[in-house]
Amino acid sequence: MTDPAPQGAPTAPSGLSASTAAPASAPRSGSGRGGGLRSTLRISGLTMASRLLGLVREQLFAALLGAGLFAEAFVVAFRIPNLLRDLFAEGALSAAFVPTFTRVETDRGREAAHELANQVVGALLVIVGALTLLGIVFARPLVWALAAGFAKEPGKLELTAYLAQLMMPFLLLLSLAAVMMGMLNARGRFSAPALAPALFNVGAIAVGAGLKLAGCSPKTAVVGWSLGTLLGGLLQLGVQLPQVWRDGYRFRPRLAGIWKDPNIRRIARLMAPATVGLAAVQVNIFINTQFASGEPSANAWLNYAFRLMYLPIGIFGVAIATVTATSLARNAASRDIGKLKQGLSQGLRHVAFLTVPSTIGLIVIARPIIALIYERGRFHAADTAATAVALVGYSVGLYAYSGVKVAAPAFYALDKPRVPLIASACAVATNLLLNAVAHRYLGYVGLAIGTSLGAMVNLSILVLSFRSLTRGTAVPPAGTGGQLVRVGLASAVMGAAVWGGVWAFDRFVAGGGGTIAQLARVAGGMALGGGVYALMCRVLRVAEMEEVLSAVRRRAARQAR
Repeated sequence: MTDPAPQGAPTAPSGLSASTAAPASAPRSGSGRGGGLRSTLRISGLTMASRLLGLVREQLFAALLGAGLFAEAFVVAFRIPNLLRDLFAEGALSAAFVPTFTRVETDRGREAAHELANQVVGALLVIVGALTLLGIVFARPLVWALAAGFAKEPGKLELTAYLAQLMMPFLLLLSLAAVMMGMLNARGRFSAPALAPALFNVGAIAVGAGLKLAGCSPKTAVVGWSLGTLLGGLLQLGVQLPQVWRDGYRFRPRLAGIWKDPNIRRIARLMAPATVGLAAVQVNIFINTQFASGEPSANAWLNYAFRLMYLPIGIFGVAIATVTATSLARNAASRDIGKLKQGLSQGLRHVAFLTVPSTIGLIVIARPIIALIYERGRFHAADTAATAVALVGYSVGLYAYSGVKVAAPAFYALDKPRVPLIASACAVATNLLLNAVAHRYLGYVGLAIGTSLGAMVNLSILVLSFRSLTRGTAVPPAGTGGQLVRVGLASAVMGAAVWGGVWAFDRFVAGGGGTIAQLARVAGGMALGGGVYALMCRVLRVAEMEEVLSAVRRRAARQAR
């Protein structure tokens, strides 16, 4: 790994040239002004269905298990395979595999790229399979290490360990699904990967609805829900297989001689620091879990809040990261540092445009949203109030969470994995320090705030490091800071309008807590907020709003023909 170019040096890092054109055989994806946002909005639309299904899944979970012992046991048990999934499936593996696969396909053709994919699959079956078995065998000490406070309540630690054993194969299923997703994304095929999580939710909902209709006890329901998680993971893998088959890929795992392959060594070299570099949020969740394990229901409240906060990340942040990471990998493979720099700046502007208003909206109507989604069955009004406060704490870091997903892949595309590693370590250190102080005075809410501030530290280091790394390239300033200020002003006006609208609704229309009133309060607030935000973006000349309107006009014109 080379060091960054000296300050003011005209050369690009890692031997990249700002003037090299992309090869004609490069995979297609949205690029150019407006192209990335159009691809982002297309993926966001596909992902929206999955996230709405995810809300239905969470509603069923809350109704079945509430926020008590069984809900906390599932939440903590699922975190063991889910953290490893984030690292191996959606984190380090994707960050290392996509640019390597893209480079091999660009330089040597599709057959060589498929051979690389089968080598990665073979390695995953051995390594991740071994991790799965170890997780099953050592489930109890893992749960104790994660949530020692559970040992104070009879049977809670044992139940959590049993559920973790049931769900460990989820890790292997999603790791294999990540390879399929990487191949499709590298070729600009985003639809099947974006729809895959919807199948996970469909499986969980089907199982949850059956448990609800059967009137199962919480203990039976939590075991059934864990098995439903495995079904969802299997569906998420299966839905992508037809597309990779049509692209010519054949599932033939290979192990012989793979460790001598330079591309496998490159993936392993990138994954080692990337495993830490992309893990800040997950590691912080683990830290928070331990702190909260001695506070009854705190882990459940934090989980409900984080899931809801993650909705805009899943719809916008992940979609932007998917498009941006593919573009970064392609530009790095073609040695075009100028386009790489422009692509990252554009990705961060899109993140601000879509997530800053989401942050304000979640803060302003946190309690109505949670009441509408969760407050039924075994989830009570007191749980709504507690979860709403945690949601506010998490929402503060929404822009940073999404920005890290966009910025980190740039360093892996440039063979600079050490930078995300350092940024992640600083984020974890920040979170630990704040937890030690804030939890004493604010309880579980301090943990949510600490996670948000840690994500801000992570993103700040990534952005400053990238600017230093690419200094001297002939690329004009992107105006990201100015755009963030304008988006922030538009979002502040939107927030004030939504707060006023909800206050007026409660004062003059319906102040009760019925489902119809809750739906009207949330839907009306969102509609009002969206209209005010769009108007303010036009007034403040936020360029991304013009891109959205242009895309809508073009689509309308095509449909009118």
